[in-house]
Amino acid sequence: MSEHYYAHPTAVVESEAIGDGTKIWHFAHVRKGSKIGKNCNLGKSVYIDIDAEIGDNVKIQNFVSVYRGVRIEDDVFIGPSATFTNDLYPRAFIWDEDHVVSTLVCRGASIGANATLVCGITVGEYAMIGAGSTVAEDVPPYALVLGNPSKRIGWVCYCGRRLENVVREDANKTAYKCVACGRVIEIGRAF
Repeated sequence: MSEHYYAHPTAVVESEAIGDGTKIWHFAHVRKGSKIGKNCNLGKSVYIDIDAEIGDNVKIQNFVSVYRGVRIEDDVFIGPSATFTNDLYPRAFIWDEDHVVSTLVCRGASIGANATLVCGITVGEYAMIGAGSTVAEDVPPYALVLGNPSKRIGWVCYCGRRLENVVREDANKTAYKCVACGRVIEIGRAF
């Protein structure tokens, strides 16, 4: 075990690229070639595959597998048993590195428990995916999505609360003021 991060004695840690202050808990497996940032928390039975990339201050709850091709930016929350895929045409008898399709989870996003993310998508900054959702398309920044298949049902603030108080609108964007923290968030009309 390194002095700069903690790994539970039952964890298997093969990677040498683990940031200061990170905690890796019971039965987790961190494969060689993966990168994990500073101050992360990897829960029980988390699996981090070869070449997966995890930013700083990421919290990955129990029983999550982060496969090759997944990149998670800073300050992301991933709920228990969330699932990432990395092959759009999976066959046990046909697999090679060319089948890996990338997924990006941007800064500050939250993914609810038991959500499934189909590879090839981007989850925008500070977006929130509801528990049990199946996400097969890009999620805009600050979007609140849920369901199977997931649909955008609203917008959320940086603090995670739902945005409903419109303070300004024009042809290109709508500005919302969060009733919880007072922050003003501008959402573009492209979504």
